[in-house]
Amino acid sequence: MSGTPAAPAQPRVPFDRRLARALQKVTAEALGPYQTAIVRIGFSLTWLLFLLREWPHRAELYGPDGPWSWEMGRRLITDNHAFTVLMWSDGRLWFELVYGLAVLSSVLLLLGWHTRAVSVVFMAGVLSLQNRSIFMGDGGDNVVHIMALYLVLTRCGQVWSLDARRASRRAADDAAGGPDRDLVGPVLWTLLGGLLMATTYFSDITGEWWLVVLLWVLWLGQGLWWLVCRYAEDEPRTLLDVIANLTHNAALVVIMAEVCLIYATAGWYKIQGSRWQDGTALYYPLKLDYFSPWPALSGLLGTSGVMVLLLTYGTVIVQVAFPFTLFNRKVKNVLLAVMMLEHAGIAVLLGLPFFSLAMISADAVFLPTGFLLWLGVRAARGRDRLLRRKEPAREEAPAPRPRTLVG
Repeated sequence: MSGTPAAPAQPRVPFDRRLARALQKVTAEALGPYQTAIVRIGFSLTWLLFLLREWPHRAELYGPDGPWSWEMGRRLITDNHAFTVLMWSDGRLWFELVYGLAVLSSVLLLLGWHTRAVSVVFMAGVLSLQNRSIFMGDGGDNVVHIMALYLVLTRCGQVWSLDARRASRRAADDAAGGPDRDLVGPVLWTLLGGLLMATTYFSDITGEWWLVVLLWVLWLGQGLWWLVCRYAEDEPRTLLDVIANLTHNAALVVIMAEVCLIYATAGWYKIQGSRWQDGTALYYPLKLDYFSPWPALSGLLGTSGVMVLLLTYGTVIVQVAFPFTLFNRKVKNVLLAVMMLEHAGIAVLLGLPFFSLAMISADAVFLPTGFLLWLGVRAARGRDRLLRRKEPAREEAPAPRPRTLVG
């Protein structure tokens, strides 16, 4: 009796070899460069748009004209030891300087200009303004607050940044034997060192020692990085690169876990609410004038009981199920698109654009690399068309017509 011979079984890779490959991958490269870049762009854009939107009201929100006075803020900071440089002085000039630096750091982080230094300034601006008036924030501000801390530990300027462009030019200069003329980095970190000394001095008043220690570690680590890359041999450079990759990958895992935790806790708390259980939770915010920028659209949606029921239950199901869909890539991508569309609907229906943009930016850490590459190509083409940077068409000889084989 003849039959088709069975295919030989593939040899199973031993566990220790798989573990070694995983460790090598984690230490040899910073994972998710496009994901961290889109998170950097998303959160810096969110904070920038918020600061520009509230520019006419900045003094009432975070400055000396607000109902939460400087003295009340100082008493609270003394108790909770939160970080804010606005407690260094109650003058209007100091507040305007801090607010302006927060706007500038958002722009520079969005462009990816010296991201290691600018991300620290961005974090300081976010913490300073939000901790100055704690009653001015919402859920989106809390997400920006958390992600500003995590971005400092990531190598978020590897792609889609001015740093990446400068690195490619430096590599070309090194190949041609040209000198390293990057003087902005050392000057920038020298200025940050002076600000850090001032932060250390004023920490005796506000008591935010945990962040001061972190800032000193980052500043000294960057100085060591610059010295090693400039004067040391290959082995110290490799060691510091491994440490940076490990820190980046650990921060990336924490960001992903934080997003899952946000949705899991939000979903499970919604399950416990009676309005979410009977499917009427969405109906009530649609009837509030504060959350109805489009009254006609909100009224039309609120009159459909079936639609309100589906959206209410759908929100709970999506939030609870999302952390479990990470084990299946296709299901995760579908649910991720649904969540982003949901946040876009919240921005339009409820008038919460900054909250929605912050959550979409957090969701972007799970976007597939292929889609981000496609998005980057489309964005580059749109930029070229907008700035009219099309290269002049070259006159080329017409290609010869292919021959037809007859036989």
